[in-house]
Amino acid sequence: MDLQELLFAFFGGLGIFLFGLKFMSDGLTKIAGDRLRELLDRFTSNPIKGVIVGIVVTVLLQSSTSTTVLTIGLVNAGFMTLRQAIGVIMGANVGTTATAFIIGIDITDYALPIIFIGTFLIFFFKNRQANNFGQVIFGFGALFLGLSIMGDGVAPLADSPVFEELTVSMSDNPILGVVIGTAFTVIVQSSTAAIGLLQQLYDAGAIDLNAALPVLFGDNIGTTITAVLASIGASVAAKRAALSHVIFNLIGAVIILILLQPFTALMMMIEENFNLVPPMTIAVSHGSYNLANLLMQVSFIGVLAAIVTKLIPGKNDEIEHKAKHLDPSFIQRAPAIALGQARAEVLRMGEFAKNGLKEVNEYRDNRHRRTAERIVQYEEAINNLDRTITDYLMQLSNRSLSNENSYLHTMLFDTVRDIERIGDHMENIMELIDYQMKNKVVISEEANQDLDEMFSLTLHTLQDAIYALEHHDLDAARATEQQEDEIDKMERKMRRKHILRMNEGRCSGSAGVVFVDIVSNLERIGDHSVNIAEAVLNEK
Repeated sequence: MDLQELLFAFFGGLGIFLFGLKFMSDGLTKIAGDRLRELLDRFTSNPIKGVIVGIVVTVLLQSSTSTTVLTIGLVNAGFMTLRQAIGVIMGANVGTTATAFIIGIDITDYALPIIFIGTFLIFFFKNRQANNFGQVIFGFGALFLGLSIMGDGVAPLADSPVFEELTVSMSDNPILGVVIGTAFTVIVQSSTAAIGLLQQLYDAGAIDLNAALPVLFGDNIGTTITAVLASIGASVAAKRAALSHVIFNLIGAVIILILLQPFTALMMMIEENFNLVPPMTIAVSHGSYNLANLLMQVSFIGVLAAIVTKLIPGKNDEIEHKAKHLDPSFIQRAPAIALGQARAEVLRMGEFAKNGLKEVNEYRDNRHRRTAERIVQYEEAINNLDRTITDYLMQLSNRSLSNENSYLHTMLFDTVRDIERIGDHMENIMELIDYQMKNKVVISEEANQDLDEMFSLTLHTLQDAIYALEHHDLDAARATEQQEDEIDKMERKMRRKHILRMNEGRCSGSAGVVFVDIVSNLERIGDHSVNIAEAVLNEK
């Protein structure tokens, strides 16, 4: 095989392998993605549970990168704490070794029939679930086909004096192997692909175990780059989670490098005694290394969290989406207390709505991406509390309640719905601002001044409504009603002024659409605010 054929086989095989891996992972995500997100959200109450969930999710997704990015997204959204995230990330490092074990089982001869089965499910079935399973099966077959072609490309390296010299250098200087492994994984953005290549090189006899293991450790370090990239522009907690992934893998590599000789001797003994094929030896080494790293560091999750907090200072500004006050035990034992807890959670939801509306107004001025992300986080937090509080109140519906508590129960149901709608209108306004930026729509100075005035009044109205709800303040509730009347008058006045500007050519049609839609959304927020206030008045 000449150089051109070698390069074509290697890069073509690598491309098919990466495509198969991505296609398979995407199919698995479609099959179980939402359930896996729920699994991460619900069963990571402590770091040890997080480790177990991290292993399970990564085995199911066949991608530690997907698990890590998903975890950082949950931290950024406030669904998961830093300590919980570190546990999941540690577990993901162990779970990703499953792919290497699958590759170690040589089923390359069946790659093409597997691809045909996947293709058949994709093209000859209209059922979406069948298509998703077909995608997984096709990706699985493509993964092995790519490995086979890539193996043909690297096989001649066993007889290459240059590569033999490089192997000797890596055996003598393990740091070189770590650097090479890290660099290759960063380039291909997949530790699985890097380890698959390493399995093929070892199988072809192009590299010995002494040189292969440092490269393996480097592969584990290189995979952290994806988490780092995912944390760019995210919250402080998300950045800390990404850094913890880097530190965790660096510490493991340093410790195992210090113990490289006994570790290599152990792997050679296992290979010989259990008659392992070369790819399986790399898989066992990968699994042993990551499991040992987990066992060494799992007790120090709190210490690692403290270190990254020190290294990345700043206010922990993520929004906690989970309910804080809802205790299911009170539903049966003390429904009145349960109602009080639900009311406290509704007030939290109202605070999210107030803060979100403030962020929307800031976004009009600063157009910062981080501000938009905060708006989305507030809206997601409101939606999550809407579901949680509604379920809690539904369970309370079956309990015997006094007339007063029965009214409070109904009022909380209605208030939750009103706040959830306010969250939707917040997001609508943000999307209108995005549209304005994307299409370079210019709103006149006069129109912007009108919006400033209406935002200020609407925010004040919402604040009074939430204050009235929290303190049973009738004056604040009546003030909300009066201000909502002013919002209605202001909306009509602004529409007339807008039409006048349009007629005089001082405002474009596209700017008018954005302006009117923002005003309309603010007016609807005023309506929902007065609903909250009227519930307080009726309660009294």
